[in-house]
Amino acid sequence: MGTRDAHVDAYIAKCAPFARPILSYIRGVVHAGCPDVEEAMKWSFPHFMYKGMLCSMASFKQHCAFGFWKGSLLKDGDMPTGDAMGQFGRITSVGDLPDETRLLRLVKQAANLNDEGVKVARTLRVSRGKTVKTPAYFIAAVRRNKKALATYERSAPVTDVSTSTG
Repeated sequence: MGTRDAHVDAYIAKCAPFARPILSYIRGVVHAGCPDVEEAMKWSFPHFMYKGMLCSMASFKQHCAFGFWKGSLLKDGDMPTGDAMGQFGRITSVGDLPDETRLLRLVKQAANLNDEGVKVARTLRVSRGKTVKTPAYFIAAVRRNKKALATYERSAPVTDVSTSTG
């Protein structure tokens, strides 16, 4: 059985009047689509947890945001890509969200991804053009472990092996 968090109640109550019905609607749909979902406050805004992160919502001065943690993996014919915090862009009314049937389908799909343990492929960001002085003792230590060396070679920026020992 899922849980509702009193901190989320308080968060919604403190929001601007336009945001309260939006956040309450999202909350209701998420609980309907995933009855075992648990609420948590993370990074000062509500998140919905089900076998890991499922989705989150937030309110700002003039809009709300809602997004799925694994939104890029959801299969929906016209799934928006959104902006910084969510796939649905700047939400200023419940009408800016997909209809309840579609939103329920997305919540269930996101829960299924977590059930299956699906992970989002992450890409390492490597600064190109920067030279980092890597101490020789570090390179020597990494070379003693094949797995560590493979990881280092795959993710390290351009290096200049230093001869310093300290």
